[in-house]
Amino acid sequence: MIDILSREFTYLWYYFSILFEQIFKYWVLGILLGSVISVFCKEKIHSVFIGMKNSRWGLLGIIPASLLGIASPLCMYGTIPIAASFSKKGMRDDWLAAFMMSSILLNPQLLIYSMALGKTALLIRFFSCLLCGITAGLSVHVFYRKKSFFNFKSFGDVTNRDTDPNVLVRLLKNIGRNIKATGGYFLIGVILSVLFQRYVPADSFARLFGSEQKFGILMASTIGVPLYVCGGGTIPLLVEWLDAGMSMGSAAAFMITGPSTKLTNLGALKAILGLKQFIIYLLFVVTFSVFTGTLCNIVFK
Repeated sequence: MIDILSREFTYLWYYFSILFEQIFKYWVLGILLGSVISVFCKEKIHSVFIGMKNSRWGLLGIIPASLLGIASPLCMYGTIPIAASFSKKGMRDDWLAAFMMSSILLNPQLLIYSMALGKTALLIRFFSCLLCGITAGLSVHVFYRKKSFFNFKSFGDVTNRDTDPNVLVRLLKNIGRNIKATGGYFLIGVILSVLFQRYVPADSFARLFGSEQKFGILMASTIGVPLYVCGGGTIPLLVEWLDAGMSMGSAAAFMITGPSTKLTNLGALKAILGLKQFIIYLLFVVTFSVFTGTLCNIVFK
């Protein structure tokens, strides 16, 4: 019995060390870049967005709004209060929808993490998130032109935690918060990936989420809801799943539904959307993820 446990531990440690070495550098780089942007660039990004209010972009403003959403280093809990402050200053709902949708899906830190998935998956993640933000903004413009889509009444002014007068101290505190917020999930993701690699046959996963499976994309969209807790924690899982036969389309669907339907954030979304718009939001996310996944499987078959 001891020999069996010793052998299994050796196998698991071997898989762990390889996977950890493969993606740890992207996690560190993401932490550093995310903190630098948060401390030095966040206010500039948000001021550029609010400065668009008096411009003549019109409907085309959803494009830079979506790009600025990706550039913003905030998670969903940070994005919603910021969007509330933008709304109080008269920002258009379609631009807000584009900014919020892309910001929820992707940020610079997660973009760096995603480099571990390879160039193709990285580009798919970026452009699908950008397009999702643009599509959300366009949908709000078409269907909610004469009425408000959001309800930010329950949100007050935004509190900035990066207020220390010493720039270096602000940066170090931000790095510490990022490590605390993502480090545990990152390790859990690596451990789950190691267990998956050791005990789940690769061909069984390919049968579920491979490009030849009709419902693989829909299943990937569905598992994104309970499994997605932290972006950094899902990167090790996606690395292993793609190696095990997951299609690029299923991965794309997971990368869209996961961050947009995190169970810890859905309550805040319902508060600003109301029940009807909240259901519309969920349907939009699932529909867009399935469409994107199907298109990816056609292109990258």
